[in-house]
Amino acid sequence: MNTDAAGSPASQTLSRGIRILEILADAREPLSIDDIARRLAVHRSVAYRLLRTLEDHGLLTRDSLGRVQLGARMAALAAGVAHDLQAEALPELTNVANELGTTCFLVVLDHDECVTLVSVEPRHAIASVAQRPGTRHPVTVGAPGKAILSALPPGEWPPDASARLRDEVRDAAARGFATSHDEVIPSLRSVSVPLVVRGRRPAAIAVVYVASAHEPAQIAERLRRSADVIREALGG
Repeated sequence: MNTDAAGSPASQTLSRGIRILEILADAREPLSIDDIARRLAVHRSVAYRLLRTLEDHGLLTRDSLGRVQLGARMAALAAGVAHDLQAEALPELTNVANELGTTCFLVVLDHDECVTLVSVEPRHAIASVAQRPGTRHPVTVGAPGKAILSALPPGEWPPDASARLRDEVRDAAARGFATSHDEVIPSLRSVSVPLVVRGRRPAAIAVVYVASAHEPAQIAERLRRSADVIREALGG
């Protein structure tokens, strides 16, 4: 079995390196090596060795205080994920964000989680909600999750889906869009529609806001038009 310098299985080393990237993405601020070691539940020397390897590959950087954050190489890697989907979605997300004055974003399914792939904030809004790419949450909460589940057969839903969620997803499927309030982030509202492209797992486009002059059904109709444009562009 291949091992690293500390005698750990290579798969464990890889898993820890990936976990560090997840920790930094979730933190949304630079972390010290001690912070990362504690969250990873390893000795500081182990964390330091892993960080040095990731730093050598440009996946993270350290500031003047030695705190660690994700590096520019991560953005390049992220841009390569479903590149054609991101490219076709970006103009539509931008149009929706500026027309409605709300943050608009594209979500994809990763196992039992929703992951924000790309996000656009409105150009002229006095205040808007940030939805960072890479943000993830369980598919069982929030409007994008419900929209995605509405495009999946119930047999593919997470086994812990509650009866209430199943009713909400059925309602979303019947009307063509999903809504949520105070589910993923306190006080925020979201409207989402599924994006189903032939040969791909279901995705969703959504807006998130505190308040809006538009009714959820109006927002959903605008999102549906964008979803149609993206789907046709991708041949779906």
